[in-house]
This record gives sequence, C-alpha cells and structure tokens, in this order.
Amino acid sequence: MNSIKNVPARVLSRRPGHSLEAEREQFDKTQAISISKAINSQEAPVKEKHARRIILGTHHEKGAFTFWSYAIGLPLPSSSVLSWKFCHVLHKVLRDGHPNVLHDCQRYRSNVREIGELWGHLHDRYGQLVTVYTRLLLTKVSFHLKHPQFPASLEVTDEVLEKAAGTDINDIFQLTVEMFDYMDCELKLSESVFRQLNTAIAVSQMSSGQCRLAPLIQVIQDCSHLYHYTVKLMFKLHSCLPADTLQGHRDRFHEQFHSLRNFFRRASDMLYFKRLIQIPRLPEGPPNFLRASALAEHIKPVVVIPEEAPEDEEPENLIEISTGPPAAEPAVVADLFDQTFGPPNGSLKDDRDLQIAALKREVEMLRAELEKIRTEAQRYITQLKGQVNTLEAELEEQRKQKQKALVDNEQLRHELAQLRAAQLEGERNQGLREEAEKKASATETRYTKLKEQHSRLIATHAELLRKNADTAKQLTEKQQHQEEVARVKEQLAFQMQQAKRESEVKLEEQSDQLEKLRRELEAKAGELACVREELSRTEQSGSALSSRLDALSAEKEALRSTVQQREAELQAAQGRVQEKEAALSQEQQRHAQERDELQGRLAHKESQEQGLQQRLLDEQFAVLRRTAAEAERILQDAVGKLDDPLHLRCTSSPDYLVSRAQAALDTVGALETGHAQYLTSRSDASALVAALTQFSHLVADTIINGSATAHLAPTDPADRLMDACRECGARALALMGQLQEQQAVQQAQPGLVRSPLQGILQLAQELKPKSLDVRQEELGAMVDKEMAATSSAIEEAVRRIEDMMNQARHASSGVKLEVNERILNSCTDLMKAIRLLVTTSTSLQKEIVESGRGAATQQEFYAKNSRWTEGLISASKAVGWGATQLVESADRVVLHTGKYEELIVCSHEIAASTAQLVAASKVKANKDSRHLSRLQECSRTVNAMAASVVASTKSGQEQIEDRDTMDFSGMSLIKLKKQEMETQVRVLELEKTLEEERVRLGELRKQHYELAVAVGTPGEGGPGQPGAAPHSGASRKPPLAQKPSVVPRQDQLDKKDGVCPAQLVNS
Repeated sequence: MNSIKNVPARVLSRRPGHSLEAEREQFDKTQAISISKAINSQEAPVKEKHARRIILGTHHEKGAFTFWSYAIGLPLPSSSVLSWKFCHVLHKVLRDGHPNVLHDCQRYRSNVREIGELWGHLHDRYGQLVTVYTRLLLTKVSFHLKHPQFPASLEVTDEVLEKAAGTDINDIFQLTVEMFDYMDCELKLSESVFRQLNTAIAVSQMSSGQCRLAPLIQVIQDCSHLYHYTVKLMFKLHSCLPADTLQGHRDRFHEQFHSLRNFFRRASDMLYFKRLIQIPRLPEGPPNFLRASALAEHIKPVVVIPEEAPEDEEPENLIEISTGPPAAEPAVVADLFDQTFGPPNGSLKDDRDLQIAALKREVEMLRAELEKIRTEAQRYITQLKGQVNTLEAELEEQRKQKQKALVDNEQLRHELAQLRAAQLEGERNQGLREEAEKKASATETRYTKLKEQHSRLIATHAELLRKNADTAKQLTEKQQHQEEVARVKEQLAFQMQQAKRESEVKLEEQSDQLEKLRRELEAKAGELACVREELSRTEQSGSALSSRLDALSAEKEALRSTVQQREAELQAAQGRVQEKEAALSQEQQRHAQERDELQGRLAHKESQEQGLQQRLLDEQFAVLRRTAAEAERILQDAVGKLDDPLHLRCTSSPDYLVSRAQAALDTVGALETGHAQYLTSRSDASALVAALTQFSHLVADTIINGSATAHLAPTDPADRLMDACRECGARALALMGQLQEQQAVQQAQPGLVRSPLQGILQLAQELKPKSLDVRQEELGAMVDKEMAATSSAIEEAVRRIEDMMNQARHASSGVKLEVNERILNSCTDLMKAIRLLVTTSTSLQKEIVESGRGAATQQEFYAKNSRWTEGLISASKAVGWGATQLVESADRVVLHTGKYEELIVCSHEIAASTAQLVAASKVKANKDSRHLSRLQECSRTVNAMAASVVASTKSGQEQIEDRDTMDFSGMSLIKLKKQEMETQVRVLELEKTLEEERVRLGELRKQHYELAVAVGTPGEGGPGQPGAAPHSGASRKPPLAQKPSVVPRQDQLDKKDGVCPAQLVNS
C-alpha cells in the first residue's frame, strides 16, 4: 500500500496558529490515512468509507488543497492500478466534493494530462483505461468551469437548464455539441472497461473485475443526466431550426443512444451493480425529434443509490428454552396437584370429573408445547439445510470454474510449449511465437483469476466452518431443551403415579367401608332371620335397604370404570411422549449424519486446497527459474564481451562506471530482501523476480562499462578492473545457477556479489581525474565572484556611456549630435536591460541553489553540478565581456575612429551571450518559478534593446555617410564599358574577399569552440581556471560554456588514427 510518510510543507504552511494546530494536525493525518488507503496498488475497488472521508475533508476546508498536496506526491507513473484508483477517487471528489474543488483541479490539469499521456504510450491494460479516464476528467473540469450553472454532479432542474441554454440558438447549438462530447468520453470509458472484462457473473464478483467496474457507478450517474439534458436541448433546437440542418445532431444522438442503452443493459445484468445502484431502463427506440409532442412521452431516467445496509446484528434464538427458573417448577406442579386433587389426607370432598378434566388440560398443554418445539426445530433445520445447499451450489460452481480454468491453462501451456519448439525450426514462425506469447499472457491472467477464485474458496470454507460451529451450538441447545422436556415429563409421570396411588388408597378405603357395610348387612340379615315376622311387617323398610345396597354397588362399579379410563388415558399419553422422544432421537441422528457429511466435504476441500497450494508453489518456482535463466544469459553475454575483440573499440568514462556500479550495488540489497521474502513465503516470488531482473541488467551494464573504461585506463588499473569484472560475473553466474535449482535456493547468498561490485566502484573512483576535485572546490566562490564582476562591468559601462554622452554634446552638433545621442541612448537602455537581467539571474541562481542543495552546503551543490556551474560562469563572463566591447565600440564611433559595424556585431554578441546566460539558468530552474518568468521577460527586453541599437546604428550610418549620386550622362560608350568592367572586377574581388573572410570566421569559431571544450573538459586539458570578468578593459572573449560531446565524422577520424572509439557521454 502506498503510504504518505511526511506531510507536505505547503500543507503545513497553511496551519493558522497554535490554537488550531492540533485540530489541523489531526485533519491532515486523517486525510493522509484515507488517501493512502483509498489510492493504493492493490487490485481491489476503492472502499466507500475512505472516499467519503476524503470528500468530507474537501467540505471541511472548502477546497481540495490538502487532497492535491498528498496526491501529487503519489508514485503514479510507477503503477497503472494506482493511477486508475487515483482517477476514480478524483472523479468522486469532483462529483460530491466542495464546489471549489473544480478550481483547485484546474491548477493541476497538466499533472492529470501527463499521467494520461505517459500511460498512453505504454502497453498496459490498466494504462489504456487510465488514458481514457484522464481525458474524461479533463473534459469534465473544462465543461463545468465553462458552464458554472451545472454542478459537477450534473443535478439541475429543467428551469436551470433553460436558463443556462439561454435564448440564443447559437449558444444552444454549442452547448449541445459540448454535451455530446462529454457523453462520448463517458461512453468510451465504459466501452474500454467492458472490452477488458468478460461479462460472466463470476468476473464481476472478483476483486480485479470490481476494481475496473467501480468507477462505472459515477459514469452511470453522469450519463443519466446528460441523456436527459441532450433530449431537452434537441427538442429545443428542432423547434427553432429546420430538420435538415440538425441531421448530424440526430445521427450522433442515435449512436450515443444505442451505446448508452447497451451499456445500461450490460451493467444491470451484473451482480456487482445490483446491490450498489439501481440502473434505469431506456426505451426501445430514441425519441422522435421531428414530432414536438414526443417530448411529453419522454421520461427522465432516474438513478437510485440504495441506502447502505446496517451492521449485522446477532441472530436471536429460534427456540426459547425456558422462561423461568427450573427450580420453581416442582412447587408450581405441586400447587396445581393440590388444587386439583386436594390435600393427601382426603379431608376435602373428591370431584373426579374435575380431576380428569385437569389431567386432560395438562396433557393438551404438553402436546401443544411439544408440537411447537417440533415445528420450530423443523423450521430451523429446513433453514440450515437451505443454507447448506446454497453454499454447496456455490462451491460446486466455483469448482467447475476452477476446473475449467485449469484445463484451459494446461491446454494453453501445451500450445505454448509446441509453439516454442516450433520456433527452433526457423525464423518464419515468428508470428506464431508472438501469438503464443499473447496466449501465455492470457494464461497468466487466467491463473491470477484462478488464484483469486481460490482465495474466495478459502473464505467460503471458513464461512462453512463457522456455520457448522453455529449449527453444532444450536443442536446442543436443542438437546438441552429436550433434556428439560424429558425432566418435565418425568416429573409429570411421577405426579401421575402419585395420583394413581392416592386413588388406589381411596378405593381401598371405600372397599373397607363396603366390607364394613357388608358385615353390617350380614348382621342385619341375621337379625332379619330372627325377626322375619318383623320384616314382613316392615317390608317397606327392607326395600329401602335393598335400594340403598344397589346404589352402593352401582357407585362402586362407576368408580372402578373411572379409574380404568384414567389409567388408559395415562398410558396413551405416555405412548405419545415416547413417540415424540423417538422422533427427536431420529432428528438428532439425522443432524449428526449431516454434520459428518459436511465435515467430509470440508476435508475434501482442504485436500484440494493443498493441491492448489502446491501447484502455486511449483508455478512460482518455474517463473523464478525462467527469470534466473534469462538473467544468466544476459550475464553470460556481458562476460563474453570482456574477451570480444570487437569490444576493444568501445570506451567509457569513470564517472559513468561509478553511476552504474553504484546502481548495481543498490540492487543487491533489494535482491537480498526479495530472496529472504521468497524463503519466508514461497507462494509469492514477485519481489525476487523483479529484483533479479533489475540486478541482472545493472550488473551486466556494469561489467560492459567496466571493460570499456579499462580500454582507456593505464595497464595496472585496467588489469585490476578487468579481473574485478570477471570475478563479479563469475559470482553472479554462480548465484543464477543456484536460483535455478530448487534444492540450492536455500543456500544462495546474493551478498557475495557485493564485494566485487565494491571493488569495481573503488577502481572507477580511483580512475576519475584528481584535478577535477581541486577545480570543483573553487567553483562555488567563482560563481558569486563572476556574477558580481559582471554587475560591476555593466555599472562601469553605464557610467562610461554617460560620460561619452556629455563629451559628445560639447564636441559635436547638428546631425552628428543627434546620431550620437540616439546611439548612446539606445546603448544606455541596453545596459540597463542587461543589468536587470543579471540581477534577475542572480536571484534565480539563489533560488536554484536553495531548492536543490537540500542538506548540502552551497559549495557542495556547485561542486556536484560542476558542468552547469562552469556554463553559468562562462555565460556571465560572456555578458560582461560583451558589455565592455559595446562601450569601447560606441566610444570609437562617437570619436569617429571606429566603424558602425562594430556596434552591430557587439549588439548581436550581447544578445547571444544573454541567451546563453538564460539557457544556463533555465537548465536547473523550476518551470513554474517566478524568477524564471522574469528572467525570460528580461531576455526578451535585452533582445529588443539590442535590436534598437542595431536600428539606431544603421539609421545613423545612413544619415552620416555621404552617398554620391550616380550620374553617368556625360560619359561616352567606351568609357561606360570600361567602368562596367572595372566594377565587375571590383565585385569579383569583394566576393572573393567575402568568401575568404567567411572561411576565416568559420575557422575562428571552430578554434574558439575547441578551446572552450578543452577548458571545460578536465581530462584532456587541465582544470580551466576562469579568470576575472573583463571589466578592466581586456578585449579577449572568454571561452564558451561546456557543450555536449559530439562523435566526430568518419573523414576526421581517418585523418587521425583510423580508429573510431565509441564514446559513452555522461552529461
């Protein structure tokens, strides 16, 4: 992830004071974290919470200053995914951020354009999307700045649209064209994204696909508004202009309509968009603009963004186990029994019907509770089965896709192997090789997708384990509830048995009473036998006793039948309870079987996962082995150049060898880090492969340049340098061989290459010219000295011109005085312009030193940039020398001892010298520097003043010089012919003299250039020690600044040694 380590200075400078420092620091920290998390190189969509925090930050500070302060520090050119996510976040900020964001983004248009142009030249899939996206963002910013009535979100009412369009038909026409261009950019981005993606459902659910699809949500929102506005504007145009005039508009609208409808249809079919945005449906055909009433049939498409789902809450228990403490249940049951059957001593009167009814109610309550428990348990089991089936279906679909991808991968790899074998047959199969490489890249892409699918499978596996644990937990709770029900049933059975025993006790008591009655009856019968006569007389009394006996017998039978019925009902209730227990035990066994089956499937998935992991390790090592083999070929080629006779003609400089060796040393650390990471996690060899590629190229480059440097070095250092290069190559090749063997990767030591590279670096530093250091130590003081000398020379020139002006006024008059004043005034203006240019150049030089030296001193900065410093010194000398020569030439012209042409040449020389000074200053300056703009303006002023001096000189020359009138009327024919021939001879002589002077000028310039190169090159001539500025009247022109080395022509080489060294110029 790309993190922003330091807060930019421009952001820190905006903090108002100590009272708000903590709040501002917290705000900057929050914005930095959000930007680094939202814009990173991971191929995943931007999280909404990070983008929301960035947008809230723009409203907090009423602009996007903080966002851009961090954004311009991101390494966008290094990662296309990073640039793509930056464009996505910028689109969100433009749409939903503060209105001032548009003006802030306008200042960074060049940065956005450069990113798009950079990725447009590279063959990268995300890079192509970044190019299209940057064009859309630039178009969006331009449109909304030109039409401020439309906010960046494009949400305006129809009244605002009418007001923005106005009443001028030309403005409406132009606004429609701009909206068409806006819509084209949006549709081109959507087409580019869909062109790179497969429209399958699985692709839209992968992180790589979602990373590409995420920005299309903003595109859908923009397109819906643009479509509505273009329809309105088209109807308005058709109401004012003839239909033939708008035929092109209609064709363009129809094309956009079909593209937009296809885009909405494809997006609405993807699962990724269904949960994030509600996409409207466009009509089957475009509106008929030729019929004005069709406007009433137009329906504005509305895009709806659903509310975000709340955080998931913990699910409630589906089965309520208990509503009260279990310890209180026996007391409640005992109270119910006492109320039903009365106290056990039988003091209350029995009511058997009430007892039977109470028992029936209890049984019905138990039956209802059991039925409720069974229903809830069955419903929960059904839900769990449905979830398990859904997960199994998803796993099966993913497995099929994985198997298909693996089969395609194997087929493509087989085809690639065949194509590579066919490549050895001849160069005529080059086209087939390119096609195979494309298929290989597609295979790698599919493998990456397969890897992502594998990650999703692992996540699904974890989800299944978690759900399995939840199911086991709920089954445990159900078992506990069943045990509670069994305990309640046992308590009820005990109470029923107790009631049965009490009933039997009561029956025994009634039997005893019956036996007592029977004994009494027998006693009565004896008494009756004794007193039959009395019985006959009291027949009615005997009948009453008989009826009483019959009643007691009937009551006994009724009680016996009631007890039997109650026993039968109790047995029936116990049977139903046993059936429920059996059903529950069956459900438990069924759940156990399902759990075992799920565990078996999970074990199978784990074995498949282990197989895929092993295959991933093999693939990563294969990539590493191929990379090491290619690096070994590169190094072998570089080592072979050490003994190649053709390479003897190539040369290099120690400075360039130092830079190459230092770069190679820097890659050794990255190679060690990548090797350690690979040994830690062999499933990811990307860091080692990247470091290995850069290491091989830089080490090979170091070996080749070391050999080329040895060709120009003395014998002893050259031999040591060649030996160091051979040792470096041998150790690097040994390391490549170890990385190609799986058993030897653990023993590989990349740090062994560091010592020969350090030896090469030390030898290269020893070969650098020593005199250069002595010269560079003096450069810092010489710059200030030369700039001060130049300013003094210009001041002296201005003073001398003023003195010459006073002398000319006393010594001359008339036309000569007018000409001299005009020339001296123009020279004075030129000197003032040069003085201002030198002052501005000095300010720019200080700014360059302050911004570029960092923690180094000013002298160290000048020594580090010695060539630039020498050029600056030379340019300053040239300006001072030119000013002195101009003053001396003007003095001679005023005194009539010089030529006007000298002033013209000096003016041209001053213009060239100032241009050299501006160029030397512009090399290190920032293009947005205020001092650089002033320096360029001063340079243009100097050129204008120089042109004024030339014009004044020429006009004065024409006024002063007497031109003879050419009157040939008195000459004869012979004399005219003679004069003509003499004139022709004179013309030929002048032409010859002109040609000779031009040759002489060319030789002078050539010698001057060679002298400047010799002075500026320490290795050839010696340290050129610049002298003081020519303010003391010296007329010799100083040497020019160092110019780039140029390879001489072949004819010049033939004149020397006949050998053409390959110069490696290190500028």
